[in-house]
Amino acid sequence: MTVKVLVADDHGAIRAGLMLILGNAEGIEVVGEAAEGAAAIRQARTLKPDVVLMDVRMPGTDGITATRELIAEGLAEVLVLTTFDLDEYVHAALRAGAAGFLLKSVEAPRLIEAVKLVAAGEGVLAPQVTRKLITAFAQSTDRQASAPAGLGELTGREHEVLSCLGAGLSNAQIASRLHIGEATVKTHVSRVLTKLGLRSRVQAAILAQEHGLAPD
Repeated sequence: MTVKVLVADDHGAIRAGLMLILGNAEGIEVVGEAAEGAAAIRQARTLKPDVVLMDVRMPGTDGITATRELIAEGLAEVLVLTTFDLDEYVHAALRAGAAGFLLKSVEAPRLIEAVKLVAAGEGVLAPQVTRKLITAFAQSTDRQASAPAGLGELTGREHEVLSCLGAGLSNAQIASRLHIGEATVKTHVSRVLTKLGLRSRVQAAILAQEHGLAPD
């Protein structure tokens, strides 16, 4: 399957570089580009990409607002690119439902792999800051908040899957740990997100960390 990608960044040189890398990658087709969020939304409605590679800081409609709209309309998965490893923009992007984020310094092979993973329903976080990000995100929320009502509706297996998500495991790694098929993992992840009212597996990972459900 060819993954269709829309690149949104306000810097023309960066857009061109990203499009060159992805356009030359096997199994990826760059279907469009945008210099700000509103244009990205319009392009996504027309071009139907699988993944939008989104800069967070853009003039006009920023990447956070655009991400929130793209996810709310079910237009595409969003992979955020940022020059900062931890800031309120990244937190907001994850709250908006982004499938994850990478630093703009990411190497080309990792970027290509991340786009394909996100298109396949995986979550992607820059490996050097994954635990730091999740911990900081959890600490920035109301620590007195009660657990989501849906948490009590999860089956034993779904609790195990949620715990694995909190550990940052991929579907393949979860399948190996729990001795089940990847298709079954995808089904469980989907059910976990639905029951907890979450938009992405990254949000599920954060929730698992916040409520002490992820293994140390």
